[in-house]
Amino acid sequence: MKRTFQPNNRKKAKKHGFFSRIKGKVLNNRRKKGRKNISK
Repeated sequence: MKRTFQPNNRKKAKKHGFFSRIKGKVLNNRRKKGRKNISK
């Protein structure tokens, strides 16, 4: 029987990675706020 969570690094990075954050507003907001680390 297969488990429900099948981890996939590429899929994960596409959704939550650095480059997907560049496209959104998240990074810019964090830059404006003067965050120490913008994303991990």
